[in-house]
Amino acid sequence: MQQAHQPPRDEAQEIAKMAPWWAAAIGALVLGGLFALLPESLTHMPYWLPLLLIVLIWLPFVAAHLLRRELSHVTARTLAFALLAIITVVLLISVAFLVISMANGSATRGTALLRDAGLLWVANVLVFSLWYWEIDGGGPRRRHQHGHLAADLLFPQQTDTITGARVWAPHYLDYLFVAFTAATALSPTDTMPLSRRAKALMMIEAVMAMAIVLVIAARAINIL
Repeated sequence: MQQAHQPPRDEAQEIAKMAPWWAAAIGALVLGGLFALLPESLTHMPYWLPLLLIVLIWLPFVAAHLLRRELSHVTARTLAFALLAIITVVLLISVAFLVISMANGSATRGTALLRDAGLLWVANVLVFSLWYWEIDGGGPRRRHQHGHLAADLLFPQQTDTITGARVWAPHYLDYLFVAFTAATALSPTDTMPLSRRAKALMMIEAVMAMAIVLVIAARAINIL
């Protein structure tokens, strides 16, 4: 009887581990699409290059899943941080060049500024949602191994006052919500940062959001 029940239990565990993986992959692809919509004057690279880099970095994960194998923790973390480093640098460059174009007076169309600012704001949310998803508790694999205990971020469901907190597991959508609220409120809301790296990421995200929303979008509205 014990052996008969083992496959469903293993399958359920694999689904629990892979669900946020696929959600994060979709978020990364959407992010590449957003960068492709930005003008090359902001990214200073071919519009297809960020999306291509994201796809190339995700290929080992997809291949490992299709072959029913598992990448080592070190390999998975290295690829994930390489992806995050690339897209974060692209985001910083894009915001910097948009601000520079405004200062030089080369950006005069308010509608174009609003569109670019909106794309960059959404990209900012997606970039940091991937950061939170990857750093919290050492990544999705380590979180699963350690029972999804609060490590870098404390979700409301992980507090002792909520029934079933010990079996609750955050997925990518939860980290996307954290990034969205941090970019909107410019501060933590219901999910508290516990580690210094989580606090540093939230500060960087808030600064980026302020630069995009309060400076760029406000200037575009004035032009209109």
